[in-house]
Amino acid sequence: MTDVLVTGSAGFIGSALCLELIRLGYSVVGIDNHNDYYDPQLKEARLARHNDHMSYEHIRMDLSERSKMAEVFSGYKPRVVVNLAAQAGVRYSIDNPLAFIDSNVVGFANVLEGCRHNGVEHLVYASSSSVYGANESMPFSIRDSVDHPLSLYAASKKSNELMAHAYSHLYNLPTTGLRFFTVYGPWGRPDMALFKFADAIVKGNPVQLFNNGQHRRDFTYIDDIVEGIVRVLARPAASDSRWNGLNPDPGSSKSPWRVYNIGNQNPVELMDYIAALEEAFGLEAKKELLPIQPGDVLDTYADVSDLVENFGYRPTTTVQSGVGSFVKWYRHYYECQ
Repeated sequence: MTDVLVTGSAGFIGSALCLELIRLGYSVVGIDNHNDYYDPQLKEARLARHNDHMSYEHIRMDLSERSKMAEVFSGYKPRVVVNLAAQAGVRYSIDNPLAFIDSNVVGFANVLEGCRHNGVEHLVYASSSSVYGANESMPFSIRDSVDHPLSLYAASKKSNELMAHAYSHLYNLPTTGLRFFTVYGPWGRPDMALFKFADAIVKGNPVQLFNNGQHRRDFTYIDDIVEGIVRVLARPAASDSRWNGLNPDPGSSKSPWRVYNIGNQNPVELMDYIAALEEAFGLEAKKELLPIQPGDVLDTYADVSDLVENFGYRPTTTVQSGVGSFVKWYRHYYECQ
């Protein structure tokens, strides 16, 4: 029996989580399809950090491969599953919608089936702040409606929460969804804003700022995300005895199902984020102001009170500290290529 199965284990969050789980003494099996949505060499470099460890085993496959997924679950019998594999990218989902259905919907259904049939004690899965969509009430609360997604990516994450609830209800499978808020840090994704901004600054190109730079984001450092996942996976979701169908709480259930926000609860102006990068690089950014992009939300701001109440945990890394760590890694990694 394996302690933890991590999907997306060569990804930004997945690889960091695997490293921490190994450090904590867990046996880990990782799954990743190593697609070329962004530079596959970065995924290989992440994986190299933990692939040779005795407590880790890696499988290259796609979650949408139903029979292979069933074999993995029956063969390894994981106690806990952390599903971080997903096709990401709000803008990418506009041009390539079926990639999101295959990975985020079909793939997630295969994960749920694997958990259902193999006695998994707890499924923890990545949701996203994107589910809040057109909601403008700040801060975003798990008790807010998330019925108005602005992209297929957001809709796919909302569908994961609904699918998980059905399995929690029908099969008594404890599931916990974590709505991540703009994760950043070393080994991050090149399609994310921090990476794009860094590349532009270093190369002397204009930093493209959509909505004329008038965005706020609740940036969350990778180490804070990983600590949150580790705390949550050790405590399976349980039925909420206070839940009332006449006045249903969107964030909990009579079934063993929960969702939580993980964010800094401290939204940062995009211009201040750029300023932190400029300071860390010692360079001034050229700025190109552009209209808002389809699928973008104006601001994100996480209410993490339930995470604090239930797990005694709140992300704390400041943007200045986190961006500084990213720039240090960025310089080292790209000078070594």
